[in-house]
Amino acid sequence: MSPDRESCELLREIVRPETQVSADRIARILPTIQNWDALLTLARSHGILPLLYLRVVNQQADIPRSSFERIQSDYNRNVLHSLTNAAELISVLKDLSEKSIPAMPFKGVVLSATAYRDLAARPAGDLDVLIFYRDLIPAAAALLNRGYELETSTREDGSPAIENYYEYHFERQSDGMVLELRWRLELTQPRFRRNLGMDWVWPAKRSTLLAGAEVPEMEPEIALLVLCMHGSKHVWSRLIWICDVARLLETHPGMNWKRVRSEAKARGLSRALALGVLLAHRVGEAVIPEAVLRVFESDSTARSLAHHIADNLFERPGSTPESRLPYHVQLLGFSDRMKMLFSIDFLRPNARDRAVVGLPKALEPLYFFIRPFRILWDKTAR
Repeated sequence: MSPDRESCELLREIVRPETQVSADRIARILPTIQNWDALLTLARSHGILPLLYLRVVNQQADIPRSSFERIQSDYNRNVLHSLTNAAELISVLKDLSEKSIPAMPFKGVVLSATAYRDLAARPAGDLDVLIFYRDLIPAAAALLNRGYELETSTREDGSPAIENYYEYHFERQSDGMVLELRWRLELTQPRFRRNLGMDWVWPAKRSTLLAGAEVPEMEPEIALLVLCMHGSKHVWSRLIWICDVARLLETHPGMNWKRVRSEAKARGLSRALALGVLLAHRVGEAVIPEAVLRVFESDSTARSLAHHIADNLFERPGSTPESRLPYHVQLLGFSDRMKMLFSIDFLRPNARDRAVVGLPKALEPLYFFIRPFRILWDKTAR
C-alpha cells in the first residue's frame, strides 16, 4: 500500500532546515495526518523517527496521545542506544590506540555529534570503524578480548575467507552491541573496486569531541564523499542518507568545493558526489553555491537519477529510471567503466550470454567479446 500524501509531505519537511517557515509547514500538516501507525512505520524505515520527534515535540497537541507516546518512547530508546554506542566507541578506540592501531570511526554516533550537533538526532545503529588492512588481525583480537564474537568466515591465519571482502562483522551477545571493522570503503556492489581506505582518509584526519572525549574525524570534504559513496551504493533508498549529506553541508558552509570535486575525480566518485549533492539540495534544501550546483546539474545522468530517486523516495525506494546501463555502471566515470568492462571477472561469460547468442563449442571464446555488448545494450540489466 502506497504511503499517503500527507505523511510523505511531513517526512520531507522534517529533514529540511529548521526555520520558522518549516515549523509553520509542519504545524499545518500535522492535523491532516490520518494514519499515524503508517506514518511511524514509514519514518522508522527511513531512519528519521528521532528527527520526527525533535521537530514535533512542541506540537504534540496535534498528535494522538498514543502516537506521540510511541514516538517519544522510540526516541528515548535511541538516546540510550546512542549514549551506549558513544561510550563503547570511545573505549574501543582507546584500546586500539594503546596497541598502536590507527582507527577512524565514521557514520553512526560520530556523524550525529558532528553533522547534527545532537548525539541522538539519528538512529544509533551499529559502530563502523575503518582500519588499515595490515592491522586487521591484532584489531580483531582486541575486539574478541572485549567479548565480541566474529560472525565473518575466516581462514586459519585470520584473513577473510571470501576473496576481496572488505569488512569483519562483530557482535557481542551480552549487550547486543554490533561493530563493523572495515579496511576498505565501497562505492558499488559488483566486483569492480577502488581500494579506498585509511590511506585515503587518515592523512587529513581531524579531531572532534564525542560525549566529552576526543576522537578522530574525517575532514568534511572526505566525509562528504564517503556519505555520497554510501548513499549511492544503496541507491539512496532511505531518507536519512540524503539528510546526512544535507546536514553535513549545513554544518560546513565553507566546504572547499574545488577540493571536493578534485578528490572525487581522482577517486572515481564524481557522479556519486553529484547525485548526493543534487538530492541533498532538492530533498533536504541544502544550500549549494550556484556555480557548483550548475556543474552538478550539467551531468544529465546524475540529474535524471536525482529526479527519479527524489520523486519515488517513499513509493518505490531504491528504484532507478529505465536505462540501457545498470545503475552501478552509471555511477562510474568513463575510465572506470572501461576498467570494469575489460576486467576478467566482468568479461567471463555466463548462461545468459549463451542463451542470447548460441555458438558451437569451437567458437565459445567469442563470448568474451560478445558479453560487453550484450551487457551494454540489454535494457533489462540492473
